[in-house]
Amino acid sequence: MTPIYLDYNATTPVLPAVLDAMLPFLRAEFGNPSSAHAFGRRAKDAVGTARAQVATLIGAAPDEIVFTSGGTEASNLAIRGTAHRGTGKLPIVTSNIEHPATDAPCELLAQQGYPLKRIKARPDGIIDIDEAAAAIRAGAGLVTIIHAQNEIGTLQPVAEVAALAHEQGALIHVDAAQSVGKVRVDVKSMGVDLLSIAGHKLYAPKGVGALYIRRGVALEPLLRGAGQESGRRPGTENVPYLVGLGEACRLAAVRLQDGRHEIESLANELLDRLRREVPGIVLVGHATERLANTLNILFPGVSGRQLLEACPRVLASTGSACHADREEASSILRALDIPEEQALGAVRLSLGVPTTRQDVEEAASALAAAWRMITGNSASVAKRSTAPV
Repeated sequence: MTPIYLDYNATTPVLPAVLDAMLPFLRAEFGNPSSAHAFGRRAKDAVGTARAQVATLIGAAPDEIVFTSGGTEASNLAIRGTAHRGTGKLPIVTSNIEHPATDAPCELLAQQGYPLKRIKARPDGIIDIDEAAAAIRAGAGLVTIIHAQNEIGTLQPVAEVAALAHEQGALIHVDAAQSVGKVRVDVKSMGVDLLSIAGHKLYAPKGVGALYIRRGVALEPLLRGAGQESGRRPGTENVPYLVGLGEACRLAAVRLQDGRHEIESLANELLDRLRREVPGIVLVGHATERLANTLNILFPGVSGRQLLEACPRVLASTGSACHADREEASSILRALDIPEEQALGAVRLSLGVPTTRQDVEEAASALAAAWRMITGNSASVAKRSTAPV
């Protein structure tokens, strides 16, 4: 049977319009943007258009966008580049539910002597703002926080945290890899200084991303070279992929402008169906302050990996894709104080633009059938029960 893909937080397909925009620059338009001839000028213009499209999606100016190889490089450039921009080792404040692209460079800096503080998230997946205020006011040079948590979908109060950071003269970096294109992101209203984007989370190819750097913010580049991207990220531009990222951002802006809520409706239907079929399931994270497409569900009496292996038609994740090869509870769920045995039952179901109502109906039925097979629960009992979350 046709697989049902519900792992859009891990990666998205390249939309047809994105591929169509890229193809000329993989064929005839192969010029180097640094070349002075016609091929080079057309490539440079294409990069400029892409830069403007990315900037428009997040309310930035084109010259505030630096292209990278993806969200991980963007976050490393923001965090390590900011830390190394001057003398002294100013404290870094982050949370305990960050993506490895943030957590690992923060840990690296801690090993180099930078004071590091981690704000604890509440059980609903949102950081404690009072704890954040105390940590920042105790001293901070950089605050770095995820906008939409990639495993559970919760949205953090970025604007409040940014205001606290700026009160202390600190910069704030936001990992928006999961949120850009799904919810409105405006760097000015959020008050952020740096913001990471990953192309493959919003229907562009893998291997391309961007970093928003507010005008006036200085950082030390990670790479040295010929000076592309105003010297902040040298190297010959990957023109086809930048064009694809720009087109993906343009399409995302159109979707957000339309204000349609198909994904939210489908996600709610999927959750409702699973609640009817599987007694005792738990939805992780805040009920409303979350990405509409993301459901992190704890299935009782099974491990998430066991459930997905018994239901091969549904392509989903047991947590972050970065940890998908381990049979252990997600560190994010453990950070929310979810007991290990319960956290092992986690399955992350994330919907995308191509998801249909039929996908939702058939995925719910298949997952419920696999759960009943593993646990020995009868279909009649499951259908009579509705689990509160």
